[in-house]
Order: sequence, then structure tokens, then C-alpha cells
Amino acid sequence: MTEQLPVALVTGVGPGTGAAMARRLAAGGYAVAMLARNGERLAALAEEIAHSRAYVCDVTDTAQLDAALAAIRGELGEPSVLVHNAVGGAFGNFLDIDAALLERNFKVNTLALLHLAQRLAPAMIAAGHGAIITTGNTSALRGKAQFAGFAPSKAAQRILAEAIARELGPKGVHVAYVVIDAVIDLAWTRARFADRADDFFIKPAAIADEIWHVLQQDRSAWSFNVELRPFGEVW
Repeated sequence: MTEQLPVALVTGVGPGTGAAMARRLAAGGYAVAMLARNGERLAALAEEIAHSRAYVCDVTDTAQLDAALAAIRGELGEPSVLVHNAVGGAFGNFLDIDAALLERNFKVNTLALLHLAQRLAPAMIAAGHGAIITTGNTSALRGKAQFAGFAPSKAAQRILAEAIARELGPKGVHVAYVVIDAVIDLAWTRARFADRADDFFIKPAAIADEIWHVLQQDRSAWSFNVELRPFGEVW
């Protein structure tokens, strides 16, 4: 029964990395709490993925977040793994973007990580084990001209994750930041990059497998910065 399984929480469960991560965690023996704003899609995934449950939640709304966490604890148990995959992003240069857009992205990418870590880390510390993994992208490492409404929030997210890692690592909780330096293989990215070969894209299942690998690392050899890219990616 799901109540006897370790619990993993995944935010931003959409058709790509989030869904693939939920599948991988379920296959690895976890009860998976899936968070996203799209209830219809979550419900379909919950029907497909064994030992998973859907929780409709906007991670920028702390009241919704607290309600979701209370439901997860009551129905599945205390999460020992968090994968923060929810992302807010948009293109635009600094002269054109609406400041409210950057603020919204900061709430999704950075503040939601803080709120989740504050709420979930104490139980992990008490247990002496646990993991917090955040999925990032190239914008966490550099600010290009058309990424002014996005890159600052991802860079802040990475630095926050590092601060959390330095605090929690000695307490037995593994924190890692996974930079996905690639275009994820999705229906809309295939349409946008229709002239690209298959090996241009990174597969969501491959991302999930590597995050699973990070979760399985021996504590004598933990990673923090993890970068993933297709073999042909220029970097």
C-alpha cells in the first residue's frame, strides 16, 4: 500500500520532466505526490502512474502549498524526497519586460523552493536523511540578452539551493541542482525546432534517470552541481 512506501513530492508535473520524474520515482518504489496547476493533466497521470496522487497547487500561493502538504502528509506520509521542477519563464530584454513577470518567475523558481525547503527539511533533518533536488537550466549560469525576465530568477534559485545544501549536507540531507542545458523533447519544442534531428533534444526519461542516479549516490560522494546536455550540444 502507498502508506508504507517512502514519499516523494514533485512540483511542476507536466508532460515532460515532471511526468518522467514521477514515473521514475514510482518505478523506484516511492509513493509520488504530484503538484501542478493543471488538474486535468494531473488526474490523467495519477490514473497512469502506480502509487501516485494528484494535488492541484500553485506553488507561489503559500496557502495552497500548505493545504497540499497537509493533504500529502495525511494521505501518503511525510515526503523524504523533494524534486522542485516547477518553472516560471519568459523571453524578453530588460527594456521591454514587465517587472511583474520577473517577480512572478522569482516566486515560482526561487521563493517556492524556499517555502518548500522550510516546510520539508525539518522532518528530513530529524530522520537523518532525505533529498532536495531542483531542476534548473542554462539561465542559472548566464544571463543572455533575451532572458532578462527569467535568468535572474534561475540564478537566484541555484544560489539558494547551494545555501540550503551547505546547511543540510552535514545533517544528512542531500541537496543538488541539476542544470538541463538542452531543449527538452516535447510536442511544442518539436514543432518549434522542426528542422532539428532527434539527437538535438534531451529526453525527459533520460533526465529523470540521471536525477534518480543523484538520489542513489552514496553520501561519501554526493554531487551538488549536475549538468546534463546532449552529446552534440555546444557549450
